[in-house]
Amino acid sequence: MRALPGLRTLLDLILPAECGGCGVPGTQWCVRCAAEVADDPVLLRPRVDPGVGVWALGPYSGARRRAVIAVKERGRRDLAAPLGSGVAGALSRLQQWGELDPPDVAPVVLVPAPTRPRAARARGGDPVTRIAVAAVGERRVCPALVMRRAVRDSVGLNADQRRVNLEGGVRLTRSGAAFARRLESESSSLQQVSVVLLDDVSTTGATATESVRVLSKVGIRVSAVVVVAGVG
Repeated sequence: MRALPGLRTLLDLILPAECGGCGVPGTQWCVRCAAEVADDPVLLRPRVDPGVGVWALGPYSGARRRAVIAVKERGRRDLAAPLGSGVAGALSRLQQWGELDPPDVAPVVLVPAPTRPRAARARGGDPVTRIAVAAVGERRVCPALVMRRAVRDSVGLNADQRRVNLEGGVRLTRSGAAFARRLESESSSLQQVSVVLLDDVSTTGATATESVRVLSKVGIRVSAVVVVAGVG
């Protein structure tokens, strides 16, 4: 007798049937995939430039590609922890390299890239936000951005079409507005944070560019963009 889809997802969360990165049976996340995701982040050159460095844990292939698909399409919430660990490692490297301020000077605040509310509901919550929380803890994650309803799915669009599709399509949330007010009004110690935009995949840079623009308008300076995987 075959398990119902909902029951199969629940069983995968409790006892993952296979590694989310390579499919090897009997483990949530194997040692080989953990090593692949823990490699040094790489600097991308997106076709639409957000004006800050865009760093990926690696190319959209192998363990990263399979894990992103599993998280978004198969409901593998359990993969937030290993992917979050990879993101945390990347942030640490960027701090060591001087791309971000040292943690004792300016701790990182992660802003998940905007998603469509309907997509988030269908997935039982935003996967990128779960990865962010796994990386730095809930207190240092600010869900500052959301897609407007009019933005259509970007699958199949080229760089220019994605840019046009997203123009005016990202808005600030109440959490984002409150964060901007705190940065503006409170002590200088609070202002010393490194704001990093986090996403699962960078394809053209259009989402990052519009997100950085919206945040900049309210005084939230983005120090870098970090993605799980980069295309191209």
